[in-house]
Amino acid sequence: MQVEANSVPSPGARMLIRDAEWIVRSVDTTNRGHRLVCDGVSELVRGREAIFLTELEQSITVLDPADTQLVSDDSAQFSKSLLYIESHLRAAVPNDQRIHVGHAAAMDYVPYQFDPARQALERPRQRILIADAVGLGKTLAAGILVSELMARGRGKRILVLAVKSMLTQFQKEFWNRFTIPLTRLDSIGIQRVRNRIPTNHNPFYYYDKSIISIDTLKQDAEYRVYLEQAEWDIIVIDEAHNVADRGTGSLRNRLAKLLGRRSATLIMLSATPHDGKARSFASLVNMLDPTALPDPDNYTKQDFRPGLVVRRFKKDVKQQVRDSFQEREVSTRHFQCSAAEEAAHEALLNLNVADGSQGQKRSRLFLVTLEKALFSSPAACIESVDKRIGSQQRNIEKGRDVEVRQAEIDGLRGLRAALERISPSNNSKYQALLEAIRGGKPFNWRTNDPQDRLVIFSERIETLRWLEERLSQDLKLKLGQVEILDGGKSDIDQQRIVEDFGNTQKPLRLLLCSDVASEGINLHFQCHRLIHFDLPWSLMTFQQRNGRVDRYGQKATPRIVYLIAESANETIRGDMRILEVLVEKDQQAYDNIGDPSAFMGVFDVDEEEKITETALVEGQSSEAFAGKLTPETNEGDDLLNLFLKSGEDTEDEDPLPLTDRAPPPPLSLFTGDLDYCEAALRQLQDTRLQTLGFDVDKSTELLALDAPAELLARFSHLPPEVFPENNRFNLTTSRARMSEAIAESRRSESDWPALHYLWRLNPVVAWLNDCMLAAFNRAEAPVLSGIPGIAANETVFVFSGLVPNRKGHPLVHDWIAVIFRDEEEIEISPLSSLIERTGLGVRPIPNSGQAVDFPGLSALLRKAVVKAQEHFTDCRNSFEDDINVKLNEEIAILDKFKLRRLGALELKFGDESQLQAQQKGRLNSARSDIEEVHDEYYEWIEATMTTEPNPSIKLICAMTPVIPAQPANQARVN
Repeated sequence: MQVEANSVPSPGARMLIRDAEWIVRSVDTTNRGHRLVCDGVSELVRGREAIFLTELEQSITVLDPADTQLVSDDSAQFSKSLLYIESHLRAAVPNDQRIHVGHAAAMDYVPYQFDPARQALERPRQRILIADAVGLGKTLAAGILVSELMARGRGKRILVLAVKSMLTQFQKEFWNRFTIPLTRLDSIGIQRVRNRIPTNHNPFYYYDKSIISIDTLKQDAEYRVYLEQAEWDIIVIDEAHNVADRGTGSLRNRLAKLLGRRSATLIMLSATPHDGKARSFASLVNMLDPTALPDPDNYTKQDFRPGLVVRRFKKDVKQQVRDSFQEREVSTRHFQCSAAEEAAHEALLNLNVADGSQGQKRSRLFLVTLEKALFSSPAACIESVDKRIGSQQRNIEKGRDVEVRQAEIDGLRGLRAALERISPSNNSKYQALLEAIRGGKPFNWRTNDPQDRLVIFSERIETLRWLEERLSQDLKLKLGQVEILDGGKSDIDQQRIVEDFGNTQKPLRLLLCSDVASEGINLHFQCHRLIHFDLPWSLMTFQQRNGRVDRYGQKATPRIVYLIAESANETIRGDMRILEVLVEKDQQAYDNIGDPSAFMGVFDVDEEEKITETALVEGQSSEAFAGKLTPETNEGDDLLNLFLKSGEDTEDEDPLPLTDRAPPPPLSLFTGDLDYCEAALRQLQDTRLQTLGFDVDKSTELLALDAPAELLARFSHLPPEVFPENNRFNLTTSRARMSEAIAESRRSESDWPALHYLWRLNPVVAWLNDCMLAAFNRAEAPVLSGIPGIAANETVFVFSGLVPNRKGHPLVHDWIAVIFRDEEEIEISPLSSLIERTGLGVRPIPNSGQAVDFPGLSALLRKAVVKAQEHFTDCRNSFEDDINVKLNEEIAILDKFKLRRLGALELKFGDESQLQAQQKGRLNSARSDIEEVHDEYYEWIEATMTTEPNPSIKLICAMTPVIPAQPANQARVN
């Protein structure tokens, strides 16, 4: 059917444009016609996206299923047709709220990790903050949701934003577990892209799926512009608390807000999702749903619907993770300060500080700053002393309080001399560290065991450098066995160090970390021992540090060591006791509460450190300080509870087994992915008359494939890390074998597994699927003749029907068999019923090659198409009735949001007639923003929840019955 100039093609329609077949994904009106966004279907354009303007195309033809040419299938046991049908079945997309593919990923099944996907799929837009505690597997939960959206056709273009040290780790998890290929755009990756594509091309269009650091975007204006011009199906922001609005107008926050409006799906991950401030947390919520909060400074539970946030602690899911977590063992090692250290303490406390206009409080604050440095190491304190001396000398040169400042410098030099007298041998904390490392049980670190590595944390870089030098000598560590991980290193170096620490073939044994390593990264693969050389001043930092080794998937008992000084000096002893209270509170949170930040109630590392600092400045007793750290209902918890799907505790919830929570297996003609891939590869050999090098071992669930040129061409647009060595793919359908391959990669020179997971989302399976879809020519469908189970007077036509929304996403996708009896009586049956009674794909069906009445079938086909159209139109109308209820609910909520926002503006600005010009300008700008958010979301809701009127129907195949053999004497009798 030729498209008229004034007609509007529907999304989902199959069209012939420029001698290639396309599916219309979306349609936009232009001044002179329509803009068609299409996905390629026929072989030369499959996997490509194109945009056509109807006014410029000479010929656009809608393919009518009634014009489909019926052809015979002469392959043995109808193998060609079975693969063709299966490829269409695998191209079908789910359209409900259930988990369809995530449970089959290469990971252990733990029910709580599927809850974020379920919660997100219940909403019109899949936008969610996964705020689980440190170490519960937020990346895996995100991967489950992303894989579900990809299976639904809503995950072609994906962008992940992560911190620099996490890029490789996140990329590996998404590929190894879910075969989602993220191209890593770190400093090397960006240069690689620049070398491959023209300078004026947008790299975010060249690679559909990318991962990049938001700090890289901050520093690279060119890439920031490219990013702002791109559209995405899914955006994932890891460590999302870093993009919250803290009132500083940070570039991170502005970028995140912009990206939030350029993607249908937004997934945020953070173990520390808020800082206890209403507006800061509201900024994250409004990125997820800009209509969620009428007033970001003042909101209650009645202002919005729950479901935007999911948050669990280890105590909440303990019934589900018995085998995935180990109970940590914590030891506190006290040590007596040496005489040299006591002398340094005395010199510090006797220091006369030039306090200027701020008085004694500022003087005490500086002393506490020096004390914190000294608690870290003499080297760190010397660095602070030298900076202070330099600063005061510059003040003296300017003639400011010369005598007072000179007296302070003299005292600082005396302190410096005392610090220099603290040698490694009389540095009591360092000796305690050596004793902890060298000592026997329970710590018992084995320096030369490549599967037993050690992490030491300190917040001061100077301390880490000193430790690197001393420990290398005293532990007799070889070159490359100790490294420092800190924020000053490049993204490439940070990723390399993290990868090396998890790989037994790398020499690295001891990792010295600043708190840049306390966010997100996995250090538990070959390590279960962690020492706090410095005690953090923030309970959130305790949680983050310990979570590097005490996390989901840890196989050994995490062993945590705290080093605590005991000083004869009363002030120093009291201050150290304040820090020891933090150790006790962290353990109390671990045992009973889950969230250690509940003790301080400020939910921000810097603010927590200020609370500790204030306690030291004011000279609070440890008892008084501990008394103030009492968990109670607080603003931060209240904020989160507003957004949680339910406030009920899930601690004792009995998780349903996988078989009760997962959907029934998808309709298939093959027993599994391995059988399908093997049959498809053999079919390619037969039909293309080419030799494909592949081996299948079903006993071990392995497939080895020498990649042909067309498959290699596909992988050229994927991350180089997933490209197979020697162009030979090694794949497995076994989750256990894949998990072992991931573990093995940490014991080999290659950082990436040599094995790839073989499941529906793997690009190799997608390539085979496309090849099987092209088994028959355009507008052709096979006839399977002589099929048992079909009555002698029956003829069957199998159709797939698709009803898309205005964005081209399938809302209804079903399969039916239209059955004729005696060429008149018609029955419509589910395809699953037809498969059950014919045994198609269940047992071999010989292809007898019996004759087919093609003219008769073609005549019936037109009647079958009419019946199929009626059936799918009825399905569409029924679905429309249901979805219209939800659509009206969404519009009502949106309109209510608009009225509340405008009402809040009136309260804020008052009588408009009394406003000055500048105030009126701000009021009008705020109104404009509200209207823009409303209209933008309204258009999205309508386009997403409104079905197209005409279903897209495709004839898959026809089937005829076995023709009974004619008796030998029948001709003589007649």
